[in-house]
Amino acid sequence: MQEKSITLEDGRKLGYWTYGDPTGIPVLLFHGTPGSRVWFKSDDSQAKAMGIYLITTDRPGYGLSEFQKNRTILDWALDIEELTTYLGLVSFSVLGVSGGGAFAAACAYAMPERVQKTALVSSAAPFPEGKAPKDMAKENRRAFFLTKYFPWLMKRANLAQKKVLEKDPDKYIKSILKGNHPHLAEWDRTLLKDKELVELSLYHAKEAYRQGVEGVLYETNLLAKDWGFDVNEINGPVRIWHGEKDTLSPVGEVTKLAQRLPSCEVSLIPEGGHFLTENEELWIDMLAYLKDWKASVVLT
Repeated sequence: MQEKSITLEDGRKLGYWTYGDPTGIPVLLFHGTPGSRVWFKSDDSQAKAMGIYLITTDRPGYGLSEFQKNRTILDWALDIEELTTYLGLVSFSVLGVSGGGAFAAACAYAMPERVQKTALVSSAAPFPEGKAPKDMAKENRRAFFLTKYFPWLMKRANLAQKKVLEKDPDKYIKSILKGNHPHLAEWDRTLLKDKELVELSLYHAKEAYRQGVEGVLYETNLLAKDWGFDVNEINGPVRIWHGEKDTLSPVGEVTKLAQRLPSCEVSLIPEGGHFLTENEELWIDMLAYLKDWKASVVLT
């Protein structure tokens, strides 16, 4: 596994990983909550064939990136500004998945002159009045509730998950493959029967908990609060891909989010669940959308 990182101006370490064509159109990928920079086991042949340079990142508290106290969603844009400057990128696009959607939106808001296009995939949406929407799967609503009001309980649960990932990975894989997952859409349940995909999710999850569990708990609370900026002021082009059967991020709230964005296209997938990037046809569509602009790169 690649372990690329930079040291930010405040002394924190920020981890990232790269795929595709290093001379191609740069696209930054932001993982879900929890998540990590690990998206593929090896290089992404599709990105390379399309001339796209994928840069995946670890947000604070995940993977190689050190935890940041009292951070906000907008603080992520400052980290990305430093990372892209270090990489010599004047302009780039961003893609945020699930919880990462909020952070992609923050970058589009904070760096309009640098972010060319924004893709939100199965994205989180601002919670109405700080409460998880009623049409969200009860398992997800419970996690948000417990993290806010009983953090010690969620910390214990996350530590138990971390222990299984590190000490008994076979147990993790078997539990996913044999699980019924009734709270998920059929689209997602089908994907979780794919052994290769589940094995990749093991690496992804282990990296998510590499720094500990504080990053997961902090960010879960962060997403349940006001995002700290007005999405109405994101003037750059945004495209949303969302499954109509998504139980983890209900389509109704995302539709409301889309209506607030000044320049937004929406692609709703009729039978789609939460894990849309695993569908090759949709992944190609996302990359094609993000590629359609001229990059400005400073070669160093």
